[in-house]
Amino acid sequence: MTLKLYAHPLSSYCQKAKTAFYEKGVTFEEVMLDGSEPVASAFAALWPIGKFPVLTDHEQLVFDAATIIEYLDVKYPDKLLIPADPAAAVEVRMWDRFFDNYINYPQQRMVYVAIGREPDDGDDGAKWKAQFDTAYAYLDKHLAGREWVASDRFSLADCSAAPALLYADWTYAIPKSFANLWVYRDRLLAQPSYARALDEARPYRHYFPLGAPEGRD
Repeated sequence: MTLKLYAHPLSSYCQKAKTAFYEKGVTFEEVMLDGSEPVASAFAALWPIGKFPVLTDHEQLVFDAATIIEYLDVKYPDKLLIPADPAAAVEVRMWDRFFDNYINYPQQRMVYVAIGREPDDGDDGAKWKAQFDTAYAYLDKHLAGREWVASDRFSLADCSAAPALLYADWTYAIPKSFANLWVYRDRLLAQPSYARALDEARPYRHYFPLGAPEGRD
């Protein structure tokens, strides 16, 4: 097997990449990054930046979850996660960035504050919660009448959305009034490719710093 994905199952970005593998039916070897040796030292030598997931294909190294998915589409084009039509591809990439920048980013900031990796402003994360409120409302409006967020079929953007919305709701609950967003989140969690990645993360849920709430997975 030539494809090796250096990852941890609990990571949202690793789940994003793994969902693409499962959606496309591409076989890979997952190399667990849990701090243990000798994998930790080998990964540090391979990718000194230290962020994951990272994919290797023989001598080729591909970093960043979205880029890994792009790479898979190039190598395995039978089921594209980024549309061949350039305009449709722009839309998918745009919504991929939406989830990374406006859902994942505030979610991670709130976690980092909780574990002391970033300073606590003493406002209970008001700035990040306001960003969530805006993003949730925009998403709910956008999703009206849509099955998927950026295409007529499951795409890169949905690979990004699934773990982002899972952890966002755990961190700052999505209001039940956003019915379109809840239907979409439930659809994502039921998608077989993401459900598989999610199941693989379950044994590690106790590591989530804010706690994994019951009944919202």
